[in-house]
Amino acid sequence: MTRDAGPARTFVMFDDAVSDGWAPFALTRPCGELRFGRWTLRQRLENVFAARVAGHVSRPWLSNYCEAGAPPVISASSLPDGTTSWCARAVPDPGAVLPPEPGNLWVDGRLAGVVTGPDGEAPDVDWFNAPSPIADLADHQIPGVWLDAPWDLVARGPERLAADLAATITPPAATPEGCWVIGSNPIRLGAGVRVEPGCLFDTREGPIELGDDVEVRMGTRLAGPIYVGAHSRLLGGSVSAFSGGPYCYIRGEIEEVTALGYVNKAHDGFLGHAYIGQWVNLGAMTTNSDLKNNYGTIRVGPPEGTVDTGLVKLGSLIGDHAKTGIGVLLNTGTIVGAGSNLFGSELPPKWVPPFSWGQGDDLVETRREAFLDTAAKVVVRRGVEPDESFRRWLGDVWDAARDAS
Repeated sequence: MTRDAGPARTFVMFDDAVSDGWAPFALTRPCGELRFGRWTLRQRLENVFAARVAGHVSRPWLSNYCEAGAPPVISASSLPDGTTSWCARAVPDPGAVLPPEPGNLWVDGRLAGVVTGPDGEAPDVDWFNAPSPIADLADHQIPGVWLDAPWDLVARGPERLAADLAATITPPAATPEGCWVIGSNPIRLGAGVRVEPGCLFDTREGPIELGDDVEVRMGTRLAGPIYVGAHSRLLGGSVSAFSGGPYCYIRGEIEEVTALGYVNKAHDGFLGHAYIGQWVNLGAMTTNSDLKNNYGTIRVGPPEGTVDTGLVKLGSLIGDHAKTGIGVLLNTGTIVGAGSNLFGSELPPKWVPPFSWGQGDDLVETRREAFLDTAAKVVVRRGVEPDESFRRWLGDVWDAARDAS
């Protein structure tokens, strides 16, 4: 999917006013760092255009954002002249090419970005919220699609994942010893993959890729398309149309789920048509519903205004660093805010504000320092050393959530 890079240029991704509202994920990260199919939106852009994204123009409280392997959040006012800017919600098709000359970049009738010349001024700060064509620049059409809501990542993720894997898995791997394969789509096994006997690979609906040092325990049924990132563990159960990693520990019934990484769901329970942020821990038997009893479309949203997604199947959107206790049940379309800790046998509301703690509707705010201390303990368990920048980033996020409440 990658090609040789063209002329060197500063390349940034930006969050517009629409992606600023992508709850619960926009609170904690730039939207370019959300996974869509096999890659994050930023990785996909880098692959297609053979260009390194130097940074994200995003929300002000993310100025201390820091994750390994991800570019920083940078100020729109500090961009050099000649910058190429691209909206995180615009997804270029494989094979799309950026023009070598300056111009407005259009995807499916909407402005996705701009290439300014070496002496052309970068857009001003307000432009990134609601981009408009820059006068006197040529118009260039880029093949691709738009993502209009965070649940688009759920609804369209499996199809995109299947296409990604089909285009990149070659040659296929041999069947692991003592296992079975159904279907003709390929399998890729990274270095150090360990698959115990007694596992089934069903590739009829798409390929399967296991990253480096992934472990698959006996009694796991994998139904493609599946991408499992490095150092993850599939501990048993039925896993289908899953994309996640690194360091995801997964067990139970999983159907059309995307996980950003470092997700711990090591026990039984059902997750379907869901999107899970980083550093999420789901207690034993945590289960979400993804289908209403009347088969109607699913509504989501905060208390002041719900939105009809138009989807008949949608589970949960769970923000970074959220946790659930044993047996927690989540209704269709539940949004769990970042840093929340849910427990008990009562259904929580379908909109759980960030940094909530409690059961059912009885939710209180998690204290700032308690959240930061717990987050630091969690990442250490996966070999990540939290420094002061880690605490500044998440502390700023907590402050932003408090200011918005």
